Amino acid sequence: MFLNVHSSYSLKYGTMNIASIIAQARALNIHQLVLTDINNSTGAIEFIRECIKQSIFKEADDVQEGNIPYNLKPVAGIEFRRDNQLLYFGIASNKEGMRELNEFLSYHNIHNVPLPYSAPEFKNVFIVYPFTKDFNRKLASNEFVGIRNTQLNHLYKHSLLQQKHKLVVWHPVTVSDKITYRLHEYLRAIDLNTLLTKVPDDFKCSKNEFLIPENELKICFKDYPFILENTQKLIDNCDLSVYFEPVIQSKNRFAYTKEGAEFDKVLLRRIAYKGLAYRYGKDNTIALARLEKELRIIEFKKYCAYFLITFDIVRYAMGRCKFYHVGRGSGANSIVAYCLRITDVDPIDLDLYFERFLHEKRTSPPDFDIDFSWDERETIQKYIFKKYPYWHVAFLGTMSTFKDRAIIREIGKVLGLAKDEIDSFSDQTKEWQNLQNPTYKKIKNVHNRMREMPNQRSIHAGGILISEEPITYYTALDLPPKGFPTVQWDMYEAELIGYEKFDILSQRGIGHIREAVQLIAKNKGDIVDIHDFKTFKEDPKLNGILKEGQPIGCFYIESPAMRQLLKKLKCENYLTLVAASSIIRPGVASSGMMKAFIERYHEPDKVVYLCEEMKEQLKETYGVMVFQEDVIKVCHYFAGLDLADSDVLRKAMSGKYRSKLAFDELVNKFFVSARAQGHSHELVTEVWRQISSFAGYSFSKAHSASFAVESYQSLYLKTYYPKEFMVAVLNNYGGFYSRWVYVHELQKTGAKVHLPCVNNSDVVVNIKGDEAYLGFIGIQGLESKFIEIIPAERERNGNYLDLEQFVKRTQITLEQAILLIRLGALRFTGKDKKTLLWDIYTYLGHKQKKLNHAELFNIEHKSYSLPHLENSQIEDAYNELELLGYPLNFNMFDFLKTSYRGNVMAADLNNHVGETVKMVGNYVCEKTVHTIKNTKMWFGTFLDANGDFFDTTHFPNTTPMYPFKGKGCYLILGKVVEDFSFPSIEVLKFAKLDIHLNPVAFD
Repeated sequence: MFLNVHSSYSLKYGTMNIASIIAQARALNIHQLVLTDINNSTGAIEFIRECIKQSIFKEADDVQEGNIPYNLKPVAGIEFRRDNQLLYFGIASNKEGMRELNEFLSYHNIHNVPLPYSAPEFKNVFIVYPFTKDFNRKLASNEFVGIRNTQLNHLYKHSLLQQKHKLVVWHPVTVSDKITYRLHEYLRAIDLNTLLTKVPDDFKCSKNEFLIPENELKICFKDYPFILENTQKLIDNCDLSVYFEPVIQSKNRFAYTKEGAEFDKVLLRRIAYKGLAYRYGKDNTIALARLEKELRIIEFKKYCAYFLITFDIVRYAMGRCKFYHVGRGSGANSIVAYCLRITDVDPIDLDLYFERFLHEKRTSPPDFDIDFSWDERETIQKYIFKKYPYWHVAFLGTMSTFKDRAIIREIGKVLGLAKDEIDSFSDQTKEWQNLQNPTYKKIKNVHNRMREMPNQRSIHAGGILISEEPITYYTALDLPPKGFPTVQWDMYEAELIGYEKFDILSQRGIGHIREAVQLIAKNKGDIVDIHDFKTFKEDPKLNGILKEGQPIGCFYIESPAMRQLLKKLKCENYLTLVAASSIIRPGVASSGMMKAFIERYHEPDKVVYLCEEMKEQLKETYGVMVFQEDVIKVCHYFAGLDLADSDVLRKAMSGKYRSKLAFDELVNKFFVSARAQGHSHELVTEVWRQISSFAGYSFSKAHSASFAVESYQSLYLKTYYPKEFMVAVLNNYGGFYSRWVYVHELQKTGAKVHLPCVNNSDVVVNIKGDEAYLGFIGIQGLESKFIEIIPAERERNGNYLDLEQFVKRTQITLEQAILLIRLGALRFTGKDKKTLLWDIYTYLGHKQKKLNHAELFNIEHKSYSLPHLENSQIEDAYNELELLGYPLNFNMFDFLKTSYRGNVMAADLNNHVGETVKMVGNYVCEKTVHTIKNTKMWFGTFLDANGDFFDTTHFPNTTPMYPFKGKGCYLILGKVVEDFSFPSIEVLKFAKLDIHLNPVAFD
């Protein structure tokens, strides 16, 4: 009887999640529901699945108690609204009906066409229009009018009584009680960006839009039995049972080739064997056996098309586009992927198990992660969307919630609070005093009720679905700013439905590598084979930089935490870097794994292994299960489980197993099998304890290896071509640190770095020999059109000769010209900045007609002699700070009023361990962490006056609530401590130092 149920997927309208709707229906003994969320079908399949799941559980309970089994019939559809006005809602009679509804909504979303006021012709959809007193529409055979029980008195002498068979019960469901109705009001106010008291009633639901027992609803319509009959008949004609079937086969495209799945098998084998010869030669029996084993599993699991589609994407990127890519993630455990050049990680060399990626017992789909440069990924995405049929390819969506603290600001606005008060509530430094404020308590209470609710749909970082049947059987599609059709649910729902995503990702690191290789060829004439990884990993110079922990700009290994770890390990080889890439992951340090690994790494002879099998399998990582593959190895070689069960157990222990019963059976199997290998109960128990403690934190070795390969490529470029590499880092917008850090690194290479110049600079940073010019794109406030015009006009017609010519050729505005003059970009004129500022007003300081054509004659203007105008270095530095974000030719330390630079420098810290020292540091970055007692502490990174990095630790008991006050120089008093030969400062006192004021601002 409930034809119009809203879940919280009716964004900023519905208040109940799907599970609670169904639980409430069960409690009220309701046997049929129709989910019709507003302008989306996000929850449709979840709703059907959850109804079946809860019906089964209830049935099992009833069987035990001897009661009649409970059954809840799920039906789904979509409610269509335009400008917050309800137009009609559609109810799917079958699977084709869901497709019709989804494609109708998708068309209007993708083409940005407003929804029509009348529904189109549907073949498998029932349309329900809301009843109004003046309703006078001619209804098609599939169209009905929904009437509320409060509207029944309006039926008297209404023309609709002549079409009795068209009237159905309309009892919308949006809230569950008075409290959730109030929450609904807050949501509507936030959505409409208005005060809570100003939300029009028409834009809110009615206060009685909650579930009631079916019998109670029928009593409301007892005088109109034909309406009840029509409603029941409509529901009886809906059958979505096709969605009840368990997912057995992937929903992805079944075959890559037109000939079908069987030919896919032949093609995959042909390509894989060709790749085997390229990677290993023709006579490598170990690789051949591994390849055959993997192909057998891939064919059995029907994933040939998945591999071939990924291969096609990579082949297009490498061939036609000449793009560089990195294949990473658990897919790098596959020798087939290695032979298809999807990844460059050799699984045999690193002893990687295919079962970590795919095996016969795996129920969840695997996926490949393919990284491209940040500015090349869209080309690959366009290729995929063009290659596969419309409605069969879409981006994966995501769903954000109200967890973000920013929503506190939104709640404050709808309550009509003053801006200052809202700002104070959003200030984390005032959280303790806010907790005493009743208004803040009210806001927090509202926020806590909505924080887990969906807020808005968005787009996944890179997941793409390629479907065998139209994807609109399962979802409508949005068109976010990205410009590609996007499903309305996330990766977790995709997995439950049966889709494996193709992850087409991007990262800045690949851009660094690609552009550095291009710059080296242009600036040095050297051709670099960046794929010569086997040479890179044995290079002592590269390993020396690793050991010193100074790989600034290098992918994945430049962060303060990673640099510290590299120095603590004295890392100087590829395998140690692979391990470091795993133990740096969040949660590892708190688990004790990181410290245990470092200790054992330095004293391997003192490592005590539980037994020979554990030593054999874990000697590479000194008995610490650093990798997920280590857990698999121990389960397989120690306990005797097959590799498939070993991976299932590994995954279950990481919290990704849904059935406790099945998990308990696997644990029991581990113990029984391990005892059968001859191990004592005490030994098996201890091994299980270690597996359990490590499994949740360990990381995929293949993933770490992929990162480490890219790190070595960056290291090679940084070591042998540092200038070009750092320019490439800047042009791909850096990495972990702020832009000025990379400019500083470029200066350290010996390059002469110049401020932007209209006659020498390009859009981005350029380098010729040792001379580097910053690009126009880094100038804050400079419009994009002038960023492009200035170098383009210079390329076409030669260098600019003077200020007047520059103005005429670029048609620059006064404000934009002033920015360039203040930064010194017009220094080619030979005039100082203040003279140029005077001159620019001569040309642009009054309203003048814009010239849209080239001048036939160059008319010289009269020149005037000006008095000498003072210009100071600190004034220039402030201009650079404002317009670039950092001073290029003026050290941050030179801003300080004091000449004191500390009594110890970073390079000498190891000689002062245990001493209390004073240091002056230029702030680089900070990291906030929460302690076990839920107090805050901080880790800071600074540069000293010599340009060397040092790190600080700020404990809660010695540090104010928020010690850092933005960029600048700080005076630091602290104790020098050492951890595995890595020195840092435990801060006792900490203060930002005063600086010289900008003389212009001061005047």
